Amino acid sequence: MNAKERLLAAAVDYVAEHGVGDRSLRQIAGALGTSHRMLIYHFGSKEGLLVAIIRTVEARQLEIMASMAAVPGESPGDAARRYWQGLANPALWPNERLFFEVYGQALQGRPGTTHLLNDIVDSWVKPLTAMIVSHGFSEADAMAHARLGLAVTRGLLLDLLATGDRAATDAAMDKFIEMYEGQLPGRANPLS
Repeated sequence: MNAKERLLAAAVDYVAEHGVGDRSLRQIAGALGTSHRMLIYHFGSKEGLLVAIIRTVEARQLEIMASMAAVPGESPGDAARRYWQGLANPALWPNERLFFEVYGQALQGRPGTTHLLNDIVDSWVKPLTAMIVSHGFSEADAMAHARLGLAVTRGLLLDLLATGDRAATDAAMDKFIEMYEGQLPGRANPLS
């Protein structure tokens, strides 16, 4: 692991444990045992570091999702419920808060954050679409389901972070999964 990878790994762990809040790049660097100049050298700015942290966390979540898809005999709904339980884990909330904070900044065009928007949807839609196609959906329908699933998941995560109401967000996710399961080819459509 090179110096940049070590710093990034330490930053991901630090943010997961402490969040970022109003900490300056110097404060983050001090907590990581490095200088703010080294962080600037490797990441360009505080925003660049935050985007790198988000991308690392997103990549880990995609790996978890991919490994969950391979569980034999598990229904798509049960896999989705298990994945939601992992995402809704309070230990991940600092990373999720950071995601939404920087995502909002990127949408507003804040310098150093806008490149977060590159592939932030497609990086999820592509593998989700492939998983959904494997359950008998056409490519076009699978892509629409994937985008919808991503939007619902991100929306419920934002709801959970804002309200802390785990029971309500779990119930909403379960209702969404039930609706999705009803759309699986060969099943009766509960919406018709």
